[in-house]
Amino acid sequence: MHNPNLTTVETDVVIIGAGASGLFCAMTAGKRGRKVLVLDHANKAGKKILMSGGGRCNFTNYDIENRHYLSQNPHFCKSALSRYLNWDFIGLVNQHGIAYQEKDNGQLFCENSANDILQMLLNECEQNHVKISLKTQINQITAQADNQGFHITTDKMTVTCQSLVIATGGLSIPTMGATGFGYQVAEQFGHTIVPTSAGLVPFTFTDKLGEAFKTLAGTSLDIIAFNDKASFALPILFTHRGLSGPACLQLSNYWQMGEPIFINLFAQQNMADFLLKHKKSHPKQLIRTVIHNNFDLPKKLVNTLQNFIFDKFSDIELANIKDETLQNIGKTLNAWQLKPSGTEGYRTAEITRGGVDTSHISSKTMQSQLQPNLYFIGEVLDVTGWLGGYNFQWAWASGFVAGEVV
Repeated sequence: MHNPNLTTVETDVVIIGAGASGLFCAMTAGKRGRKVLVLDHANKAGKKILMSGGGRCNFTNYDIENRHYLSQNPHFCKSALSRYLNWDFIGLVNQHGIAYQEKDNGQLFCENSANDILQMLLNECEQNHVKISLKTQINQITAQADNQGFHITTDKMTVTCQSLVIATGGLSIPTMGATGFGYQVAEQFGHTIVPTSAGLVPFTFTDKLGEAFKTLAGTSLDIIAFNDKASFALPILFTHRGLSGPACLQLSNYWQMGEPIFINLFAQQNMADFLLKHKKSHPKQLIRTVIHNNFDLPKKLVNTLQNFIFDKFSDIELANIKDETLQNIGKTLNAWQLKPSGTEGYRTAEITRGGVDTSHISSKTMQSQLQPNLYFIGEVLDVTGWLGGYNFQWAWASGFVAGEVV
């Protein structure tokens, strides 16, 4: 419905979403002299940037390769990532005098606060005359006749533009205002959505295992978490609800409901061989004693392993356990099969898996192949990065390549 009381604004580019990819696209298009308007329903730009990386914003990684991304089309992300590099963004950060530090595995964080990155993006937008309209609800989007752009009705104004960019993000962290709006726009113009689910998210356990993990809450150790699709040698964290920490968050991107995951708590040691060796050298010892004396594991965790893996043999000396049995116990200790009841869901997920199917999107410009002058960038697309700054790098790169052409 056209409300005659609303002012009409004409602009070159409208970007819906004032997050990482939207702001980056806006400043890039602004640098080309394009007249840009960013619309967002939130009361503040870049809310997820501010909370990311524990408030320090893990803004990119020294090691960016397409293998760090999941998508139904694993090649889709290559073009944008090769045209706007992590080094380009690091250069921008340096130019703005933002102090940063490297943490594990090439991850780069702000030394002070994520607000440094947000202010940098907002300053760049301001310098390039980008207008940002917050607390703005979008009621309707229609394509104008002869593909001459779009007409957008909001609760504050009506806008006509030549190019429309959807940078609305995914469904993760709804308390930050995440919605499925971008997917609705995609479907309106004929795009299909790869089914979405929570990614980079802790696993939950509701059974006896969950009870055991509760008693271990707060314990963190280096392990290998794996399944038949991926493997991560990183820290794990036991929580009141199950398992978290980088190893589990990474693995969650490769997990589907109902599937098992495997945990190797003894990454440096073949436990089958280890137990057999100890049977010869310390025949009178118990399995738990051997583990306790040789590995730096909390006593509670050793007890949990005993309860779930070698309960029948808890008080039997090594000498009285068959070699084959010890080998099987050892193999299980190196690949403890666990079946999560689920994940903590979008509430705590750092990213949304799935999204707008990339098969009808240009990988070079992010333009829709079904609707001229319509673009999709960032997390709304079916491109999901690993933990460690990869999703931000995708936001910058996809925002950049669209910003160069809108």
